[in-house]
Formats: sequence, structure tokens, C-alpha cells
Amino acid sequence: MATLEAQRNNLFTEWTRPTKNVNNIDKLLESLKLTLSQLSFQGQSDLTASSLVHCRDVLEIGAFFSIETQRVDAFERYFAQLKVYYFDYKDLPGLPPSANKFQLIGLNLLRLLSQNRLAEFHTEVELLPPDVIQSNPFINHPVMLEQYLMEGSYNKVFLAKSQVPSPYYTFFIDVLLNTIRIEVASCLETAFDLIAVVDAVRLLFLSNLEELKKFLIGKQWMLSADGRSISFPQSKDINQLTAKVASQQIASQIIEYAVELEKIV
Repeated sequence: MATLEAQRNNLFTEWTRPTKNVNNIDKLLESLKLTLSQLSFQGQSDLTASSLVHCRDVLEIGAFFSIETQRVDAFERYFAQLKVYYFDYKDLPGLPPSANKFQLIGLNLLRLLSQNRLAEFHTEVELLPPDVIQSNPFINHPVMLEQYLMEGSYNKVFLAKSQVPSPYYTFFIDVLLNTIRIEVASCLETAFDLIAVVDAVRLLFLSNLEELKKFLIGKQWMLSADGRSISFPQSKDINQLTAKVASQQIASQIIEYAVELEKIV
């Protein structure tokens, strides 16, 4: 157990440095995977409370570090292991609650939202007490985001980026916003033949023309010679007329939200 504690302390020291050495942290986490794997064969009853805390600390650092390095799959793996500590071991004598528990649960909820895995999102929310869902900012934030998405209130999702309970939330919100941009873009190109650049920037929740140009990479949208408008490729499939009407309705709603957003900002 002293080896686990020493490894955990080394990892914590590296992770909390003002300038992180990614390679060093990766090596420490890789080494600790073997240590944690060996401990898992002993069973929970053979481990002391302090050993469980050290194991939990390692997994939490790994989860946070995965977000810092934008490794979503790694975050998912770390959180899957942390669920055992947060739910199965929560009532073990001598095992103190983790200060990071609800932040990481909230981050996992946000991850599921950003991946459009709504059924799993609702399953995870149901594991939490109602008072936590309503009052804990780490949990309430992704729950509210899910409501905004169901309403189609994309402007509120955009505003939520400036109201995150933790800087770690920004990464998954950016992923979610990009998913929304793709959906909005699909509606725009189906509903309209032409759109002003200033409107496209606003409706796609971008900051300027340069961001719009990056977003256009890989699309068949055409920027006009004067840089003031964008034209969309038009399908000759007459069966898309119904879809076009529906998309126009959605696009009109998006425009209304964008106008509201300007008033707020």
C-alpha cells in the first residue's frame, strides 16, 4: 500500500504543477493502471479505507487529465471505474466522500449530452437524489442544458457556456455547440438559397468571419466575391420540398432565438 500512496503522491505533484508535463503524467497513469489492476484482485474487503481513497484519487486525476488533453474515450473509462466508488462504496465505514464526486458526475452527464446519448443521460440522472439534481450546480447545469435542447432553445445553450460551474465543463459544451451548429447548418442549407454572412455568423453562434470560414471547410457552401453572403447547393430532388418547409420553420425559430440573444448580450 505504501507503493500505491507514493505513486499517487507523485502523480498529484506532477498534475498540480503550474506547467504540466503531459508525458510524465501519462507515464505515471500508465504505471498506476497496473497497480490498480493488481489491487482489484484483492477485493474491496481486503483494502483499507486509505487505500480506496488513493485509488479514487488516481482515477479522478486521470478523469480530469483526460479532459485537459481532450481524450473523451479515456474520460469515459476513468469515470466507469469511479462509479464504483461514488455509488457502490459510498457507505463504506471510514471512506470519506469525494469533493470531486458531483463535478465528475456532472461532466459525465455533459459528455453524454454532447454525444447525443440521451437515454444513458436519463439513466445516469435517475441515480441521483432529487435534491442534488435541483440544487447542486455541477448536476443542475447539464440537466438544464438537456431541457434547453429539448425546447430547441439553442441560444440558452450558448449562454450557458459563460455560466459553467467549472472550467472543465467548457470542453464538452464546445463539443455540444459544434453538434448544434451542424444541425442548424443543415436546416439553413435546406431552408434557404442564400444567407447574409452576418446572419450566418450569428445563427451558428460564431464570433467572426474567420470562424465561419473554418466552419465552411468541407462544405459545399459558396462565399460570394464580396464576402457578404453565402449560397447553398440546391438539390433537384422534389421530395425535399416538404423537408424544406419544415426546415424553414425551424430556421425561423432559430432566427427568433438569435434576436433574443442579441437583446440579452
